[in-house]
Amino acid sequence: MEERIPGLGQAYAFLLVGALVFLAVMVVLCLIRAIIGPRIADRVVAVNMMGTMVMVIISVLALLLEEGYLVDICLIYAMISFLAVIILTKVYMGVYTEWKEHRGEGPEV
Repeated sequence: MEERIPGLGQAYAFLLVGALVFLAVMVVLCLIRAIIGPRIADRVVAVNMMGTMVMVIISVLALLLEEGYLVDICLIYAMISFLAVIILTKVYMGVYTEWKEHRGEGPEV
């Protein structure tokens, strides 16, 4: 199809680069949300969103660079991101339970 419509490949590349820039800005915004909070649940969700967006960035890069090994890296990153969220949730629930036992109430979720 690129042979019949000149410049289509270049337009496709510009679209993918634009998507990468947009996703990078969104990752920075999620990082800001993860830092300022205000609640721990917001931070966990922001970290999970960052992991998902990084997976999309890696997938778009795999498409843009036409490198198949980046898809494998994306799958590995997905597993690591999933485990990180599970561990963060376990730690948060442990802290919440301990706080609830000592104070009689839990912190703001």
